[in-house]
Amino acid sequence: MKKPKFSWKRVAASFSTRSFRVGGYSVAAAAIVLAIAVMVNVFASALPASVTKFDTTANQLFTLSEQTEKLVGGLTEEVTVYWIVRSGQEDSYLESLLSRYRSLSDKIRVVKKDPDVFPTFTQQYTDSFTENSLIVEAGERYRYVDYNDIFVMDYTSYYYYGTESWSFCGESELTSAIDYVVSENLPKVYLLTGHGESSLSDSFTSAVKQQNIETAELSLLTLESVPADADCILINAPQSDISLDEQSKLLEYLGNGGNLFLITDPPKNGALTNLEALMADYGVTTVDGIVVEGDQSHYVWGTPYFLLPDIASHAITTPLTEGGYRVLLPIAQGLTVAEDLRDTLSVTQLLTTSSSAFAKAAGYDLTTYEKEEGDVDGPFALAVAISDTVDDGITSDIVWVSSAALVDDQTNTQVSGGNQDFFLNALSYLCQAEESSLSIHAKSLTSDTLTMDSATVSILTVAVVGVIPTAVITLGIVIWIRRKRR
Repeated sequence: MKKPKFSWKRVAASFSTRSFRVGGYSVAAAAIVLAIAVMVNVFASALPASVTKFDTTANQLFTLSEQTEKLVGGLTEEVTVYWIVRSGQEDSYLESLLSRYRSLSDKIRVVKKDPDVFPTFTQQYTDSFTENSLIVEAGERYRYVDYNDIFVMDYTSYYYYGTESWSFCGESELTSAIDYVVSENLPKVYLLTGHGESSLSDSFTSAVKQQNIETAELSLLTLESVPADADCILINAPQSDISLDEQSKLLEYLGNGGNLFLITDPPKNGALTNLEALMADYGVTTVDGIVVEGDQSHYVWGTPYFLLPDIASHAITTPLTEGGYRVLLPIAQGLTVAEDLRDTLSVTQLLTTSSSAFAKAAGYDLTTYEKEEGDVDGPFALAVAISDTVDDGITSDIVWVSSAALVDDQTNTQVSGGNQDFFLNALSYLCQAEESSLSIHAKSLTSDTLTMDSATVSILTVAVVGVIPTAVITLGIVIWIRRKRR
């Protein structure tokens, strides 16, 4: 058989055949689709992570708060985040979080530092480090954020209930660090000592640090006056009274525009006479005994002195009410506000009981929740904000909360951090730093606690145990009777 001769004419003719045209159209269409896909990917890669990556996690772990967006979006100087991690060991949670911060501002620069490649890099910032930790730096300021502070286990939950509860604190830690390195002046709070005051727990201390508020202890027994750099004095659950000399120093401090955060319990070892006299000068006095609620919607767990107070509108409380948080105050003392306040004073009742509340005169020795002779009718304030104009444009602010359970870890857990939010908001308000106050909750890797008052629990119990089963049984009987009659 003879081989066909090669012919350029035949090759040229093949390009005009129908099959070639159809195949050519297919190849051209594929090329166009491929070009569009490449262009779309290039365009998408230039978009911020907030647009191209969707947060599908149950608790919105990577959705940044409005506070973070405002702070990072308004940066005017470059902030470098060093990510201390070996190649291939990057934590996926952190990777997603950091990409969202970068998308908020071109002032955020993330630099990975492999400790195997740069073994001495961290020594200028910290003595030791944990892999996947962060170092945030701007200018001459820096803060080390340990990986163990980003993923935190609630030991209170483990101790009391035997369950592990983990939280992701990435946003709160990173935003706090950024706020710290770009802030010029930090407020300072002095914690009064010498009267059996309670120390803040590690979690509350850490929360104050996240607010970028500096703290120091203060003994007025050894000083002639309150330090000039004190933005606020915190007196936390004193067990004994202050002296007249200390009272005089506090009055002088407040008279010069100082601020005070007072947290007390119903007294166990005698009245705090001098401290209460100080507060009486600002129009607020205490009622003897422990407050008991008569309204089931204002207490929890069937215990009328585990109080769920009403929350008034104020700069301190607005973030709580907007977020749907509650404050829980077990064992509180009633506060009353004088009707004839001096012209320079204004008092806002932040947390209040219902009108059904009363103060048990028996105090810690109460044997019944019923109202008895000698008990005082409410309603009462459980927290107040006092403002006193001491000079033109200068005010002295005081916040008084009548239950030390405000700063108790276990109590705070029961309201999903509502108590801590109130405490931090009040502290920032008193330090006149409320505009930069950071109330960013840790994101639970499990679930939040649902707090219900006793009335709601009773209604749900009746519905689940009685109404629903009865309705199902009744419906079944009706259907059975109808079918039987057919």
